[in-house]
Amino acid sequence: MDKSETLLALEKAKVLHQNQMDKIEQLLAGEIVETPTPIGKMECECGQWFYEVQDEMHKILGAQLFTKLDELHEKWHSEYVKIYDIFFKEKKKGFFAKLTGANKINPLEQDRAKLYFSELKETTNLLFSASDIAMRRVAALSDTKFR
Repeated sequence: MDKSETLLALEKAKVLHQNQMDKIEQLLAGEIVETPTPIGKMECECGQWFYEVQDEMHKILGAQLFTKLDELHEKWHSEYVKIYDIFFKEKKKGFFAKLTGANKINPLEQDRAKLYFSELKETTNLLFSASDIAMRRVAALSDTKFR
């Protein structure tokens, strides 16, 4: 990857996670989301790219920033899984619940998901801040540091 491709990929990673945050907000608003956000850091498009080029990114960003991005990305997905479990994890539904359609998220679970979302927003801000630092670092590097 050259410098411009690296910068574009870092920006795309931010956009992908912002799109996922928007999708989670839709869930919290009661909308149906057909394709939920992947729960694992290696399953999302950002993670697939980041870990595919991890050796290169490690050299470009340095160990400390690379590790920070990795840890924040993992934390993001760990926090998201709590929301995923509320909305998508298969729940045991009795015969009566199936008949009456009582399989919607109850208000207590909805409130819990909102609390988890506020924590996820904080982690998102930290992840985006680290991504911005990474982009500034990449932008400051000489083109010769890239293949």
